[in-house]
Amino acid sequence: MLSPVVGHAQAGKGKPVAAEGAGATGGKTPRNNSDDEADSGPVTAGQMTEEAAQAKRLFDGEKWSEAALRLKRVVDGDTGDDEGNKQIAQYHLAIALYRLQFYQASYAIFSQIADKPNHLKFNETLLWLSKLATQLPEPADIIERVGKYKTEQIARFNNPQQRDLYWQLNYLLGRYKYRNRNYEEAISLFAKVDQKSKYYVQAQFFSGISYVQLRKSVPAVKSFQRVVQAIDDGIEGVEDEARMRDLAFLSMARTYYSASVRLDDNNVPTIDAARLSAAVKYWNRVDVASEYWLDSLFEQSWAYFMAGLYPQALGNIHTIESPYFPNSFYPEADILKAVVAFTICQYQDATVIVAKMQKKYEPIKKELEAILNRFKGEGSEEQFFKFLRDVRAGKGNLSPTVRPIVENALSDRQLLRNLEYVRILDEEDARFKKAPANFRNSPVGADVTDALDFARGLAIRNAGTLGRERYQRNLDELNEHLRDSAKILIDITAAERNKLNQQVVSGQLSKEEALTYGVVKPDDEHVLWPFDGEYWRDELGFYRQVVTSKCSK
Repeated sequence: MLSPVVGHAQAGKGKPVAAEGAGATGGKTPRNNSDDEADSGPVTAGQMTEEAAQAKRLFDGEKWSEAALRLKRVVDGDTGDDEGNKQIAQYHLAIALYRLQFYQASYAIFSQIADKPNHLKFNETLLWLSKLATQLPEPADIIERVGKYKTEQIARFNNPQQRDLYWQLNYLLGRYKYRNRNYEEAISLFAKVDQKSKYYVQAQFFSGISYVQLRKSVPAVKSFQRVVQAIDDGIEGVEDEARMRDLAFLSMARTYYSASVRLDDNNVPTIDAARLSAAVKYWNRVDVASEYWLDSLFEQSWAYFMAGLYPQALGNIHTIESPYFPNSFYPEADILKAVVAFTICQYQDATVIVAKMQKKYEPIKKELEAILNRFKGEGSEEQFFKFLRDVRAGKGNLSPTVRPIVENALSDRQLLRNLEYVRILDEEDARFKKAPANFRNSPVGADVTDALDFARGLAIRNAGTLGRERYQRNLDELNEHLRDSAKILIDITAAERNKLNQQVVSGQLSKEEALTYGVVKPDDEHVLWPFDGEYWRDELGFYRQVVTSKCSK
């Protein structure tokens, strides 16, 4: 049976999921001279040279540009300082660049330090990684560098003065564990993020997703409920509270739905009515103004179908297909309509629905494939990035038919974060170009340029790759729905043949008793308005379609 399931964050419409995707990698950095030396073991810092001491005095005096120029010489070995002092200078150079707001260049150096547990400033670097996590977006992949540290190293920040930092680092390390599918460890780390932290809601949300991955629906729902409760209680620091609340409701609905449907050895579904009802309740709590409302309405349609509430299922689809949502893209809606028609033995209706769907979506599929075929071979990631940026800007040389489909496929939040990362890198590059000439033309200036060029190139490739994957996923889903439509036609043919064989054996037509679903009898507080072809906004989500079964008794 075609129905939605709770799965990984990359599932598509009609396949309820527990969350958006986690971050894409993007934190690799170029290596400078100090990285050529193996991290063979702990080193000590002896007496520093006069030039190194002067660099330290400039640093202590917060003369960041002058200090950076001098510290770079120490790091490169031009001053003759020992390895210990070179490591200390490297740490101070990263801080100086941070203070100059060259965050990517600073991160490049701190990344190198985080890769060396025996570095003299390995532990101190964790603090600066947390600071950088507030300056650079998720695709910079600071989470990967925080993952180099152990819980004991984070625990030293568990004091009254650094409690906020302690909570933030537990959240970041939890995200690292989640990314690597260490869900139990991730949950343990998320649990250490206090309600007073601005990361509490995100921590509880990812805790819920982790429980979903472990197939533990009860604690998953409790985590999502804590998200809603915290927002309702007025927790501070949450970005886009309404969106997070709706996402929590959506995740609870998907979790309950997944727990409500079980397949036996013959793939026959068994429905837990109480859990299915809970799923519908939470889908109904997604706000009508939410970006997730249409998704919730469509996913709810599958739940109604599983419960045998065909009028509600078809009524929801009627809303989705209204003129109020001209850019909505739900080809699976036709699959559900055909499945409902097939289930109630309306074979002719099912055949017509499938035929119309194939006529509509086969040309769209071919056009989408032709667009994707433009981006092949070497450099295709960069080409797709430019296409992505053009589409976001309302360009892209697309027909009116596929433009909304492509725009929807390329509106994924993680994809947009990658675009934002490129924009931030461009801003940092513009800031660097305004620096004094002696800084720009120095060895440390060259490092800043290298870090920005490397990060920007990688960010563009990652954005292009991710965008292409999102596009391909939508195309694959459309192909899957078209294949499902072909399977329905086969099932219709088999069902009609079986019905004919029964008639031949019995020697007469079997009696068909019409069973009607969806006759609405309004109470004193409601009024029934028959649909006359005109949609009203306040009726969206409340449509019901009367259907009649033709299945023989």
